[in-house]
Amino acid sequence: MKIDSRTKIDDLLNKYPFLLDFLAGLSPRFAKLRSPIMRKTIGRVATLHQVAGFGDLPLPELLYKIQAEIKRVAKEDVEVDVGGASPEPIDAKEARQEVLKDIIRELHEGGDLEEQKKRFAELIKDIRPTEISEMEQKLIEEGLPEEEVKRLCDVHVQVFKESLEGRPLLSAIPGHPLHTLTEENRALEKILTEFKGLLGRVAPADGGVSLEKLRGEIKSALEELAEVEKHYLKKENQLFPLLESKGVSGPSKVMWAIHDDIRMMMREFRGLLVEEKAAELLAAGRRLSEMMADMIYKEEKILLPMSLETLDEEDWARVKKGEEEIGYAWVTPGSEWKPAVAIEESPPASEYGRPAATVGLDTGALTPEQVNLLLKNLPFDVTFVDEADTVRYFSAGAERLFPRSPGIIGRKVQNCHPPASVYVVNSILEAFRKGERQVAEFWIQSRDRFIHIRYFAVRDDRGRYRGCLEVSQDVAAVRGLQGERRLLDWK
Repeated sequence: MKIDSRTKIDDLLNKYPFLLDFLAGLSPRFAKLRSPIMRKTIGRVATLHQVAGFGDLPLPELLYKIQAEIKRVAKEDVEVDVGGASPEPIDAKEARQEVLKDIIRELHEGGDLEEQKKRFAELIKDIRPTEISEMEQKLIEEGLPEEEVKRLCDVHVQVFKESLEGRPLLSAIPGHPLHTLTEENRALEKILTEFKGLLGRVAPADGGVSLEKLRGEIKSALEELAEVEKHYLKKENQLFPLLESKGVSGPSKVMWAIHDDIRMMMREFRGLLVEEKAAELLAAGRRLSEMMADMIYKEEKILLPMSLETLDEEDWARVKKGEEEIGYAWVTPGSEWKPAVAIEESPPASEYGRPAATVGLDTGALTPEQVNLLLKNLPFDVTFVDEADTVRYFSAGAERLFPRSPGIIGRKVQNCHPPASVYVVNSILEAFRKGERQVAEFWIQSRDRFIHIRYFAVRDDRGRYRGCLEVSQDVAAVRGLQGERRLLDWK
């Protein structure tokens, strides 16, 4: 082993544990290295150059003393290099990240929650929400599965909760997306309180109101709760893409997966309500309420503060434009906030009544305006993803079946799907690229709609794969057609 100014103290002590007592004898300050917490945090990022400065020892003296002790105890000759550039001072943020990751890793391995809370409290008092998000992302990048990070999300929020509780709720000017999202959360809290109160009136056995008598009220309350879909869609289609563009993707994936869990629990609850299974319904309702309340906490203590730190005025203007297309849950946004920057938009292809350049097509020519109008008025949804899996276009007409917003343009299509289904998306695209398949077809029943979804491989005249076209259509009415209705029958 070669030791120099850049050697990490943790690497050195892992290889030569006897050096711990030796170093503690060199300087009283080095005695702090005996603390397992200190070893697991600062020790992971501190170099011998930084340790020498901490102990008021010249670096060459420290290196040669370590070399001599290794020779004496381990009978090994190690090379010493006293030259080279001096490393930067210990980065406090980097050290905290090591603490956070180590706490979550230990929880992942079955560590005691209360012990980790205590460890956190001893080391970090004022953790910033951005650092928690960065920690999640780094754990995913280092190989901890997204599903496991999601599973531990509630646990690690508990670990950091005391620090987060000290932070006031965010505020913003009415009309700012941040203000709108928090106002929607306040409305959701009231609805959850009413929902839980309604469930509390149901008695699975005797002594209370029967589920049958409250079924209509509970169904109405559930539909009111289901408006949260607009809230979640704004996060998925507006906030998450912009955060990804700034290099922040881990928290988005974890939170989207939790959105999907909530959606699944709503479907489960709806089914139990139809079957009138009172005991199971009450248990499912409690779980649903708790998960939605926890999501409010995670948004306002982690996601939204992080977004405020990460996004600039132009980003928020884009969020505002997209949220107007998705809609609002329970509230009407204010109008006081006006973005200080304008979002660039494509100018009209031509003014009314004036000729414009046309786009030459295989069987004709259309102006850009006509192309846009044609696509907007298709009686079905279309979305186009290019050969690099980047979303380039979606039709914005009245026939949209699945909400879209401009925030997805330029985004990888994999990031536009729930984490649990990404592997299917990749399988379809890979089959298209290889020429193994040309079409992938699916259909789902959604209340009174029967939605037919088809993916088509798009190839150029030379057969090269150029992208994927998604076409979605409600075919419920088509399935019910019988007999004939000819053109001359039209009135």
